[in-house]
Amino acid sequence: MKNKVVMVTGATNGIGTITARELARKGAQVVIVGRSQGRCDQTVADIKAQTGNQQVESIVADLSSLAGIRKTAETFLSRHQQLDVLLNNAGAVFNSREESPDGNEMTLALNHLNYFLLTHLLLDVLKQTAKQAGEARIVNVSSDAHYGAKKGINFDDIQRKHGYSGFGVYSESKLMNVMFTYELARRLEGTGITTTVLHPGFVATGFGHNNNALFRLAIGLVQRVAALTPEQGAETSIYLASSPEVKGVTGQYFEKSKVKKASSVSYDEAAQKRLWQITETLVGLPAVV
Repeated sequence: MKNKVVMVTGATNGIGTITARELARKGAQVVIVGRSQGRCDQTVADIKAQTGNQQVESIVADLSSLAGIRKTAETFLSRHQQLDVLLNNAGAVFNSREESPDGNEMTLALNHLNYFLLTHLLLDVLKQTAKQAGEARIVNVSSDAHYGAKKGINFDDIQRKHGYSGFGVYSESKLMNVMFTYELARRLEGTGITTTVLHPGFVATGFGHNNNALFRLAIGLVQRVAALTPEQGAETSIYLASSPEVKGVTGQYFEKSKVKKASSVSYDEAAQKRLWQITETLVGLPAVV
């Protein structure tokens, strides 16, 4: 990974931190993205100390906000003319319905609109890098929770104003990650950019701890009994970002560093295209690729 530039979002906690650390250990120049200046500073300092790699930096932004996503891209592009790997990792579950600064349902905003818009804003530098280096990679962290969205995406109520269910909406957002990856892979065919999506496993992190005390207690208990360590959860992200074994592999869903079949509804190309078009409107973009 020497001479490669990597961006990892949601990198101040859990598998994002481990992924950023291990890619830095492999020699990459790593840019982490997080909401808190203090946590970003601490994570950067820790990674530098643990790996000896001093080429680690941060961008502070709220990725549930369209302005925050644009700030992230603008800051990165003001510093770098190369991006070898974009690792979209930031995400959360919300037990009750909340809205982003732009008025979008928060799970949709953070878990899907964030991936879509940030990727779009960095596509030119990814394409340029792929042309010069022979490849560039986009890695999207999803979840096997996407299997729970058995009926696909509720396009009639994508903002989930009716019958809100925290895990139901989370499952749907993770399905969006998978469908976005598949549609993006088709659109980027021939550019040298590969796009993969993964399930990290159920990991003991701060996931879900942004909710009320009862919800935090419940998810904390389950994590203590059944969860993987963050190191185990980060293995597939690290593999897809760095391994020569997956050079040229695109439009695939991975678990434990192996291709697996995603849910049947995720392969609906008409739904993928519909999701793409709706998302363009929500983030204020015309044609994205």
